[in-house]
Amino acid sequence: MKYDFDKVIERKGTGSTKWDLNEKLFGTDDVLDMWVADMDFPCPEPVVKAIQKRAEHPIYGYTYPSDDLNQAVVDKMKRDYDWEIEKDWIVYCTGIVSGVYSAVKSLTMPGDQIVVQPPVYYPFYNAIRDNGCHVVANNLKFDGERYEMDFDDLETKFKPKTTFPPSVPRIRGLILCHPHNPVGRVYKEEELKELADLCMEYNTPIISDEIHCDLLMKGVEHVPTAKISKEVEQFTMTFMSASKTFNIAGIPASVAVIPNPKWRAKFVAARAGQSGVSIFGLVALEAAFRHGKEYQEQLSEYLYENVMYFKDYIEKNIPKVKVVDPEGTYLAWVDMRGLGLSNEELREFMLKKARLALDCGFIFGPGGEGFQRFNLACPRAYVTEALERLEKAVKELE
Repeated sequence: MKYDFDKVIERKGTGSTKWDLNEKLFGTDDVLDMWVADMDFPCPEPVVKAIQKRAEHPIYGYTYPSDDLNQAVVDKMKRDYDWEIEKDWIVYCTGIVSGVYSAVKSLTMPGDQIVVQPPVYYPFYNAIRDNGCHVVANNLKFDGERYEMDFDDLETKFKPKTTFPPSVPRIRGLILCHPHNPVGRVYKEEELKELADLCMEYNTPIISDEIHCDLLMKGVEHVPTAKISKEVEQFTMTFMSASKTFNIAGIPASVAVIPNPKWRAKFVAARAGQSGVSIFGLVALEAAFRHGKEYQEQLSEYLYENVMYFKDYIEKNIPKVKVVDPEGTYLAWVDMRGLGLSNEELREFMLKKARLALDCGFIFGPGGEGFQRFNLACPRAYVTEALERLEKAVKELE
C-alpha cells in the first residue's frame, strides 16, 4: 500500500511524551515539538492489524517469545544485513536502554569504567553511573564537516596506567552507537574493524546500540559490528529494535543478539526482574520484521527528502548555522555555534524566539556544546514551519 507521510495526525491528548508535556518540560505549549526520537507517522498497516487481531482475544496473560518470532529475527538479520545468527543468541528486552543497563551490569563491578564516544545518546551515561561505574569519554573528532572515531585517544585510554600502586578501576566495556545518535555517522566496515581490533587487544567487550540500523541515507549501508568477523561476533553484544523504524516505542520490545554463551548467561542474570516484554510488544515486533519492508522503503525515501529539504533550506537562507551531513537516523545535528550564544542562551533562543522544542547539544556530553538536534521524522509541513520559525528568529538576532 501507499503510505501518506505528509498527512498531519493530531497527537495532543493521546498521552504523547513528545506533544503533551510541553508545559512541564519547557514551560510553554507555544512550541513545535521536534525533540524526542519518535515519529509523527502512523505505524505500518501490518503491525496495526497484527495488534488488532491479538487484541480481539480477551485474555492478555503471561506470554513468551514464540519460535516464529525468533525465526523472524533470524530472517531479518540475514535478509537485511547478510548476518547469519542463531536463535539461541537472541534475548528479548523491554527496550534498548534497559538492555544497555543490563549489559553494563553484567560486565562490571561498581567502580569499573565504561567507554562512550561523545557527543552521544545521553542515557548511556546514566546506564554507566547508575551501575556504580565511571564514564570514560573517547570524544569523536570533528573537523567541521564530519565526525570520526579517535583511535589514538582510545588506545591511550585502554593502556594500563604505569603509576604505583596501579589504579583499581579498569575499562570493562565500550558502548558503541552505530548509526550514531546524534551525529548521524554510519561507520564503515574498516572503521568497525579498527575499533574491534583495539577492543579485543585490550579485552574490552563492545555493547553495540544499532537501533537506527534501518534508517539510512541513500547509498549508505549498515554493517552490524558483530558481522566483522567470527572473533568480533563473540566479543559483541548487539542491540536492535523495531521501535524507531516502525514507530512502536510505546509498545516496547527489543532484541539483544549475544553469541558468546558466557556473556549471554551473565546478561540474562543481570536483567532479572526486567525480562517481561508485553504481548503486544512481541506481536508488533514480529509483524514489523516480517511485513514491514514496504513501509520501510517508503519511509526511507520520505526521510531522505525531508533531510535534503532541511539541509538545502538552511544553506540558502540561514547560513550562520550548519547541518552536519547525516548518513543515518532521522535526526539532524545542527551546528549553531555561529550564532555566538552560550548553551543556556541558545536553549532560551530556541524555545522563546524560534519556538522550537529540540534536544540541546550539551546534554549529549563533551563536543555537543552549541549544537541542536532536530527530529525530522514528521510531515514536511512541520519541517517547513520549523525552518521558517528558525529563519525569522536568527534574522532578529542580527
